Parts: sequence; structure tokens; C-alpha cells
Amino acid sequence: MTSSIASIPVWNSAGVLPPIRPSAPGSSPDRSPYVVDLAVLFDRFATSPERMAILDGLLRFRADLHAAGITSGFQWLDGSFLEQVEALEGRAPRDMDVVTFLDLPQGLDQRSLAQRQGVLFDQKHVKATYAMDAYFAVLGQPTDQWQVKNIAYWYSLWSHRRDGLWKGFVQVDLDPSQDSDARAILNLAGGDSP
Repeated sequence: MTSSIASIPVWNSAGVLPPIRPSAPGSSPDRSPYVVDLAVLFDRFATSPERMAILDGLLRFRADLHAAGITSGFQWLDGSFLEQVEALEGRAPRDMDVVTFLDLPQGLDQRSLAQRQGVLFDQKHVKATYAMDAYFAVLGQPTDQWQVKNIAYWYSLWSHRRDGLWKGFVQVDLDPSQDSDARAILNLAGGDSP
């Protein structure tokens, strides 16, 4: 999957990504989640040491997913990381929220993947190791009531702040080929890998 939208809109006056691209009609498909290449995300948000450390965590998390054979799918990225939290709350972001929608590696089902790579699905470990609040959904499953409800849950949750304000979020491809450009941008910004 390649990005169909070249950029992430600027924060609106409320300090969040707009749910629909400014100047686009309300029925426009040019809306959240904003589908961009990973490098676009890094170019936009590698603006402080704290943000660069979180982006480094995202790259390390993705590298470990890729090493586990999880290379196909996409990720929804959200949380205070995508907000102008420095101005809104007077603090730096502390983590990034990510839902990884994945195709199972060939020859594995959910149970065998979890048994082999359990640490990647351990939320406490992932938060401490990568600064990610990580969740997962498996693609290619029958579309039943539970699947629809799960997707609607994430979209609804991430389309609003806790105070009810509508906001946007970002989607990036899980393809490992995007990570080297993102790493180069991070290194140029001063966020060298540990």
C-alpha cells in the first residue's frame, strides 16, 4: 500500500489534526485517517528530543514486528503525540498510541504467533521498551459483527479527544521498505538511534 495523501494537515486552532482536510467538503474522502508514507510522519513530527525518542521507539517496534514476520498491513497512529500537546498541556508527549492491523505471517495463526512472539503483544513491555501504547487487529478474518464493532471502536475513540473535540489521526503502511527513509530523517533531525 502506498500513501494516497501526500501530507498531514497542520494542527487546527484547537491544537489537533483536523478530522477532515481544511477546505475539503464534508463528504470528501480526504479525511482522517490521513494515509502517508512513514517518512512524512517523521519529517513532520521529529521536532524535539522527546518526539524524536518516541519516533525512534516506533521504528524499533516496527523492526521487531518485521523480525517476527509481521510485514504486511498498516498502523493507525494517534494520541497526544499527534496533538500540539506542548501548547495544549504545557508538556511533551510521553508516548504514541498505535493499532497495528496485520496480516498473519505465512504458516502462523494468532495463537502460534502469540506463543512465538508474546513479548510483542505484552502491553507493559511494549510501553516500557518502545513508548508505544500498542494494540493489534488481524486482517483477512471474516467480517462479522465483532470485527465491525472493533474497527468502529478504534475509529470512534481516536476521532475524538476525551473532551469530545473531533480530531484526526494518521495511517502508515507496515511495509519495512519505508523504515530506512524514516530513520534517515530522524538521524538528520538529531535523533540518532541508540
